[in-house]
Amino acid sequence: MEVMPKWAEVILVPLISLVLAAILSALVILAIGEDPVEAVNLMVTGALGSTYGWGYTLYYATNFLFTGLAVSVAFHAGLFNIGGEGQAMLGGLGVALACLLIPWPHWTLALLGATVAAALFGAAWAAIPAFLQAKRGSHIVITTIMFNFIGAAVLNYVLVNVMRPPGSMDPATARFPETVHLPTLHEMLAPIGVNFSKAAPANVTFVIALLACVLVWFLLWRTWLGYEIRSYGKSEPAAKYGGISPVAITMIAMIISGALAGMMAINNVMGEAERLVLNAVEGAGFIGIAVALMGRSHPFGVFLAAILFGFLYQGGAELALWTSIPRELIVVIQALVILFTGALDNMVRMPLERLFLMLRRGDA
Repeated sequence: MEVMPKWAEVILVPLISLVLAAILSALVILAIGEDPVEAVNLMVTGALGSTYGWGYTLYYATNFLFTGLAVSVAFHAGLFNIGGEGQAMLGGLGVALACLLIPWPHWTLALLGATVAAALFGAAWAAIPAFLQAKRGSHIVITTIMFNFIGAAVLNYVLVNVMRPPGSMDPATARFPETVHLPTLHEMLAPIGVNFSKAAPANVTFVIALLACVLVWFLLWRTWLGYEIRSYGKSEPAAKYGGISPVAITMIAMIISGALAGMMAINNVMGEAERLVLNAVEGAGFIGIAVALMGRSHPFGVFLAAILFGFLYQGGAELALWTSIPRELIVVIQALVILFTGALDNMVRMPLERLFLMLRRGDA
């Protein structure tokens, strides 16, 4: 019998962890001589107080949705995929090749083709560490970390020596044709009378990310494959006894995870930069780990956590712009959130379990 009700596990534990991280963050801001109330007000106003701020918040959240879902799928199979960064890099390469080599007549077809290319490249990059674990026993954490660096080296070589336009000094591809440019939220919402900011980079990829949340939920909780993935993640010996192949589940879960991470490139490469640049991922693969931890590896929780981290990114940019608070402080705040929602999870969970146990005994 579970000590805590499900709602406390899903909502109360992350909420208390977030409050503790916020308190410590406020103390850090006080320590550098700034007003934490003013800082929070500026973050909220900058990230949520206008359609411009919302546009950037949703843009960052879209990246974190894909990488958070990628980590979550692997978590459910008992795998720790730290390679989202490299998988997203290779996904960007797939997007660039699809957009530059194929003469798409319309952005809708280009979006479909780029999505497939991004998913294939990301899945292929994740399949190698998956195979090494499934067949050779190499630990997935070590190999996926290594493949982040290998992916960065591969992308650097391709951009500098293969795909860089003649005469350009910038390690980036040529601009994508206008026919593959994705509509922004401004262009999508204008026909229904919503005046969204033209300058915000949020685009139709946000809708794709929401659809990915629904599909991942359906896969994990409404299909036989999802049942096998979750069973294997809960107990490998029991899953093997039930006829579930460890090799197959490891490969399938990591391929799906890599595909989701690779699909992040639709947003930042095709939707925002409209070309592939060297540092396009910007750490979103690692933030996806925190998003999955805070969202308890559930698609709806991942959605809420992605919005939170999108808020932190955009709010942090506003802090750095209008105050003397350094941009690195947001990294500290993110680290505190990760610390309390991940490493120190039991510090919140265990007192709550004792509290619910006392309440249950009192009712009895």
